Amino acid sequence: MDPRPRWQRVGWALPWLLFQFFPVADLVTTDRPLAVRLVAGTGLVVFTAVYLGVFRRAFGGGRSGSVLGRLAVVAGLGLALAVWMGPSWAGLLIYVSAAAAAALPTRWVWPAVVAAAAACAGVVIRDGEPGLLILPVMCLLTAFALRGTRHLVSVNAELAEAREELARNAVAEERLRFARDLHDLLGHSLSLIALKSELAGRLAEADPARARAEMADVEAAARRALAEVRDAVSGYRQVSCAQALAEARAALSGAGIAVRLPARVPTLPGPVDAALGWVVREATTNVLRHSGARAVTVTLTEDGAEAVLTVADDGRGPADDTEPGSGLAGLAERVGALGGALTGGAGRDGGYELRAVLPLAPVPAGAAR
Repeated sequence: MDPRPRWQRVGWALPWLLFQFFPVADLVTTDRPLAVRLVAGTGLVVFTAVYLGVFRRAFGGGRSGSVLGRLAVVAGLGLALAVWMGPSWAGLLIYVSAAAAAALPTRWVWPAVVAAAAACAGVVIRDGEPGLLILPVMCLLTAFALRGTRHLVSVNAELAEAREELARNAVAEERLRFARDLHDLLGHSLSLIALKSELAGRLAEADPARARAEMADVEAAARRALAEVRDAVSGYRQVSCAQALAEARAALSGAGIAVRLPARVPTLPGPVDAALGWVVREATTNVLRHSGARAVTVTLTEDGAEAVLTVADDGRGPADDTEPGSGLAGLAERVGALGGALTGGAGRDGGYELRAVLPLAPVPAGAAR
């Protein structure tokens, strides 16, 4: 089911409604019996409604049978009204070409479009209106335009799915890596603790001194394991800015997003470098998941007193009615603890811009902004 509103799914059909000026003008200005006007007007209304339905189904993922049925109604009504009412109504066959290009499989499109153009030319020539021979040409040009639009919609949908899949794969791979690291760290230590605890339990009554020694070994192994886990988590949570930029290039380029990165990464104090690395990671994740951007630019400068990192994209920009996510809130706390500031919002040229400013000198405790 397509989540877009119905009006968006028929948006590609709306520009061609301008051609209805000619049959409407003919219906109003030409002297005909009232019954003819009523029948022709009703046919035009039904034709337009079914035509819009073809586009809603074609671009909204409707069943092919229902689309083809509507297309048959559009073609039959358009041809009947053009033949009956004359050359001013021949422009309805342009709608038939547009609907065929939007709804039919590729192998059927051009036979249907050529047939519509030929019928349009036949009506125009029959009534001796050579000045309207532009209408058959418009049938062909309209079909070309709609085929391009249909291809663009398909490519955009595939790109959105690829971005979501890349984001999911990145999260899954990182979880597997961390789980593997923890297993390697804790497997030996926990096995040793289990064995020595079991031995101490058996020795508790027969050899209390030996049992106490075994339990001391258990305590030492537990403390060692705790220290190793802390080191692992610390290593997991710390990331250098250069490493984060390299990961960002790989992730964004893989998603088809153009990336511009700093030519060099200056040497920064460890906490500042790690904090800016996390800013790059969070910004990259948000671009992949939410922005719909085509290009991202990262700048990093330092003047000896502070470092300034900016990540800007050309996507849809911030939503007015949403609060910052937990990721950005955590980043703001991390940057603030180092005396820096993190700001995010609409960029100068549209899209979204995330900016982190961090002092290079250590900030005394309690003086962080």
